[in-house]
Parts: sequence; C-alpha cells; structure tokens
Amino acid sequence: MRLSLLEPGMLKADIAHSDEVADRRVIGDADAVWRRAAMAGAQQSQDRPLELAVILPTLNEAGNIKAVIERLEAVLSGIGWEAVFVDDNSSDGTADLLREIGRTDRRIRVVQRVGRRGLASAVVEGMLATAAPALVVMDADLQHDEAVLPELFDAVTRQGYDMAVGTRYVAGGSTGGWDSSRERASRFATRLAALAMKTNVSDPMSGLFAIRREVLVDALPRLSNVGFKILLDLLASTSGPIKVKEVPYTFRNRLAGESKLDARVLQEYLVLLLEKLFGRFLPVRFLMFAAVGAVGLIVHLAVLGLALRIFGVDFRAAQAVAVLAAMTFNYAVNNSLTYRDMRLKGTAFFRGLATFYAVCLVGAIGNIGVGELVYSLHYQWWLAGVAGAVVGVVWNYAASSVFTWRRK
Repeated sequence: MRLSLLEPGMLKADIAHSDEVADRRVIGDADAVWRRAAMAGAQQSQDRPLELAVILPTLNEAGNIKAVIERLEAVLSGIGWEAVFVDDNSSDGTADLLREIGRTDRRIRVVQRVGRRGLASAVVEGMLATAAPALVVMDADLQHDEAVLPELFDAVTRQGYDMAVGTRYVAGGSTGGWDSSRERASRFATRLAALAMKTNVSDPMSGLFAIRREVLVDALPRLSNVGFKILLDLLASTSGPIKVKEVPYTFRNRLAGESKLDARVLQEYLVLLLEKLFGRFLPVRFLMFAAVGAVGLIVHLAVLGLALRIFGVDFRAAQAVAVLAAMTFNYAVNNSLTYRDMRLKGTAFFRGLATFYAVCLVGAIGNIGVGELVYSLHYQWWLAGVAGAVVGVVWNYAASSVFTWRRK
C-alpha cells in the first residue's frame, strides 16, 4: 500500500493522477534495471568472438521473450553467444519487442518472416542468418530447460560430437506433466521416425539440440523443411551416420502464450516421413493425392450402391451421382490435406471445385481411352483397368496442380 500526504484542497482526480504517475515510474524503473543488466551482459559477451547462436522460432511469444533472454544470459556466461529469433509475423508484437531489445543488446537479433510459416523452415533460416560455428535450437516458450545448453554446446565444440540432443527418454530425462495419451503418441511417433533416420537417437522429436555448422551444411541440400520436426529432418538428411550425444532434460509447461500443437502438426509429421522414405522416387504430394483418390474410389462405390439398391435409381444416373460425389470428396480432402499450404477458401474454393471437375472429366476420358487400348491389345482386363487408372490419376494430379491449386 502506498501512503501519500494530502495537501489541503487536493482533488480525488489529482490523487489518482499522482498514483498513476508513481505506478509508471515503478514499471519504468524495473524496465530500466532490466535494460542496464542486459547491456552489461551484452558488453561482456561482445568482448568475446562469436561461438554460439541460439535459434528460437517464435509465433506470438511476446510474453516469454524477456524471461528467455534472462535465462540465456544466466546459463551462457563465459560464451560468446547471440540469439536469433525467427518470427513468423506474430500478431502480438513479438518482433517489435525484439527489435526494441536489440537496439541496446546486439546479441538479440530478429528475422521477421511475412507470408510464410513453419518451424522447420524458420530454424533453417535462422541458422543461415548467423556466422556462429555452433548452433543450438530451442523453443521460446520456456518449455525447454536452458540449463543443458552449456553441455550441448560443449559436446559439439570440445568433445568431438556432430550433434547433441536434449532428450526426454533416457535416464534423467522426463516429459514432465504430460498425460499418458500424449506420451504414448510421442513414443509412437518416435518409433515411426526410426524408419527414416540414418542415426538413431532416443528422442528424434526433440526441439532442443545443438549442431556443428559443417553438419548443417552437409544436410542442407536434402532437407525437406516440412512441418515442426527439424531434428528428424536433419537426422534423415545427413550424407551418413553422425556422432550424437544425448543429454537428458525435463520438459516443462509453458508459462505464457498458447500451444501451437494441432492436427496440422500430425499431418506435417506424416508428410515429412513420407518425404524421407519415398521422396527420392515420387513427390510426396503425388502420393497423398493418389491415396485420397483411392479413398475416393470407396466413396464412389458406396454412393453407387446406395443409389442402386436403396433408392432404386437406374445405373446411368446412379453412376453420375457417384462420380460427382467422389470428385467432390477428393477435392475437399486434397484441399484440406494435400494442398494445405495452398488451401482455397471462400469464393476461391468454389472456383477451384469447378476447375477440379473439369480436370477430372478429362482424366476420366483418358482413363477410359487408355484402358480400352490396353484391353484391345489382348492384355488382361485388370491390367487394362490399372493402366487407365494410372493415366487418370497422373493427369488429374498434374492438371489440378496447374489449374486448381496454383502457387501465387
């Protein structure tokens, strides 16, 4: 409680104004202390050559920024470091706050991206924006334990490791307050990741790791930059096995902001796995398009059966309805999943649907024509059917990529 001496005749408004001024002074003093401490630490760190860059992708993390910087300052004493925040055009002023801090602390840098998002690509851009020979990746939401950063740094600079990974799944590590369903899902994803990795680690889903720049440069041409799991992408993209040290840590709950985990994370993770397993042979987008088409065939047959057996529609009309239903289903699912990064909305959704109908109509004609040709050459009926289907799906994929989902 603040006590004030009241002058005779002082009005309530004057009292309120003086209290507000005092409050602003307290807040301003706290900010000034924070800035002076940051400047002192910055000057001490800038006297050393740059040894380490901490890459922190951000999206609406303004509430965590100062706490993150304070913790980096505390644990990286004696190391020449800088923090590169890669911000995907946050709506809460994250980038502006970082620029304000960076004016007095040159260790704090921000790369603001407009018109594109994605954790993996953000991390790579941050890595390429710094000259540091050692790189650490961590989240800006305070869920990663910054206390292990010196050990990660030491592993890749003095102990001869190519990479050091903060892991939740070895002795001394923990997922913290996760419920059992989330932990089971994470461990299942980890087992799937083993199919694509060239170097096995216990926690390829971790977002906390250090890497030597030479290893990044080696993997760079083969990176997919898809989704959230940049560590898995790196482990699957090196030219061969690498030497990795695992450092246990306990995953913490976030203090401010909202979690970015949603259904899109799962979808992008599966896309990344497909890319690493089959991307050398076929584009992953084509594989997804073909898979949706296979499900669409089931929809076609289901609608056809209902129309014939339940509603008693003649075959030609039932077939037309089934074809229309399958095409609409394929379009909607491809728009949500296969072409999620170019998803059509509003009036563009219906324009895209019209072009998709047109594309699939031409594809159906090609399907029938090729099938009849193969069958006329005395091949088996099923081979003729497969040949026609392949031509149809290739045409639909290629043409819809040009006319329906076009990159701006």
